[in-house]
Amino acid sequence: MSRRAPKASIDPDARKSWLRRALPLVKAHRGLLITSLVLSFLGLIVQVQIPNLVRIGIDKAIVEHSGRLATYVWAIVGLALGQGLINYLARLYLLRTAYELEYDLRNIVYAHLVRMPFGFYDRVQSGELMSRSGSDIRAVQMYLSFGPSILVQCLIAVVAFVLMLSINVPLAIVAMVTMPIIGVLGVSMRKAIFPVSWLIQARLARLATVVDENIQGVRIVKAFAAEGRQLRSLAESADRIRWAYQQDARIRSRWNPVLDNLPRLGLALVLIVGGILVIDGHTTIGTIVAFNSYVLMLQPPFRLLGMMIMMGQRASASARRIYEILDTPSDVVDDPQAVAPRLRGDLAFADVSFAYPNGTVALDHLNLTLRAGETVAVVGGTGSGKSTLGRLAARFYDVSGGAVTIDGIDVRKIELSSLRSQVGIVPDEPFLFSLSIHDNIAYGRPDAARAEVIDAAEAAGAAEFIEELPEGYDSVVGERGYTLSGGQRQRIAIARALLMNPPILVLDDATSAIDVTVEQRIHGSLKSRMRGRTTLIVAHRLSTISLADRVILMAAGRVIADGTHESLLASEPRYGEVLASAEAPPDPDPGAAAGELSGAERVVRR
Repeated sequence: MSRRAPKASIDPDARKSWLRRALPLVKAHRGLLITSLVLSFLGLIVQVQIPNLVRIGIDKAIVEHSGRLATYVWAIVGLALGQGLINYLARLYLLRTAYELEYDLRNIVYAHLVRMPFGFYDRVQSGELMSRSGSDIRAVQMYLSFGPSILVQCLIAVVAFVLMLSINVPLAIVAMVTMPIIGVLGVSMRKAIFPVSWLIQARLARLATVVDENIQGVRIVKAFAAEGRQLRSLAESADRIRWAYQQDARIRSRWNPVLDNLPRLGLALVLIVGGILVIDGHTTIGTIVAFNSYVLMLQPPFRLLGMMIMMGQRASASARRIYEILDTPSDVVDDPQAVAPRLRGDLAFADVSFAYPNGTVALDHLNLTLRAGETVAVVGGTGSGKSTLGRLAARFYDVSGGAVTIDGIDVRKIELSSLRSQVGIVPDEPFLFSLSIHDNIAYGRPDAARAEVIDAAEAAGAAEFIEELPEGYDSVVGERGYTLSGGQRQRIAIARALLMNPPILVLDDATSAIDVTVEQRIHGSLKSRMRGRTTLIVAHRLSTISLADRVILMAAGRVIADGTHESLLASEPRYGEVLASAEAPPDPDPGAAAGELSGAERVVRR
């Protein structure tokens, strides 16, 4: 099924109330919503006719014996069946409206999230985003769709009051005397429940973050036997939510009984006043029975009104949390005059300065040029800014000063989709989706033929282990690819980048988890793939550095030496120190496959 674009969006004017901002979305689905509301209203018209028929039946057929009781009974049955059919259709259209609104809201939020730059995700917790994309959207959807329906349901009070006035004016006034009191109480309840609703949603988001981090980091938790500590952290978050829910329950328990029982007070008044009127001969027994039914009809709308008030406060809190995301602009966007050229690969960093959102300075007036088709290895200690080069080349972040250019064009003047399709990046910790190996390799080119996928896998040295899997390229990897070893995941990531055939390739320590022997085989195929392709290699191993035409040594965000491996060894002592520090062996990878044990590797983690 093809994806349908949202029919409308949220009003971007942050000065408006949350409901006015959501109105364009509601208007886009007004056909379904209005149909549902009209049907609901028709159902109410039918419903209020039944007590009136009961009144007439009692007075005419039972008291006065001037009509047939069966006639009124069958008329009541017919109205009940008609009301049932109308309510079924109204409910059907209402639920369709609700699901359409939720679909559009989710797509609006997700579309905004995928436009946000890396810096946004550096400072926002994933659990927070999950909560706002889940429970907050559901709270807003419930109010936008069911709120109007509840208002229509509350109209039964107006319709019933009109009918009561047509039957007996004094008794109608007595029956509705509690209405102003309910209105005042409803406003007071709304003011009391809003801050608690906000607190509940915020603490649910915090709990979602804790759960997400524990699931994603379960291997670390178990490795450090920290299950107890994490359970305590989860319990603390759950306790804070429980406290907030308890406050919510206290408010509800204080106000709801009053809102629910005020209509019953009206019933008692009707019985007292109506009984006196019957005794005095000013009304009939059928009228009292009908009025009792009408007063009982008023109770559900009042209960729904209380529920709507609570729904509205929760939706208000949730909408504001959603709007906080939607109102956060992306600072990495396409320029209005952006172009989409076919790039050759001349990559240059001209007086580039850059600091991450947390203030960490990564590059300090750096100057570096890579000619098209050149392979350059970047070497440096921890925090020297090596990995930042590739991130700026693909414009995951924008520079703080200076410019990054490709073929003389500032990357900020190139369409993002075009730029990123031509700058392939293989990170040191690759992410795999819970898809088949074929789909993971073909992620950038979903229409790629199997032969192309196999060719990319062979170039990355991945074909051998893939073919040994029970289902080969159709084998589905586990979440984040953890059913594979670290080296296997890296090889699939390399294949994924090679399949795109980008003119610029960034290998960010992309073979750090691969056995040296396997790495050498991969290098053999990579050399042929690098010809004519600008390649930036963040490297620590001598075997990886040997792929490069020249080597760049970085420190404190600057290039401090540039030359061949041999010339740097001979003239730059700091280069030898960096290479020597890379000889410290890492901890073994418990998931490494046979022949690919990380304990045999010499890797430096940045």
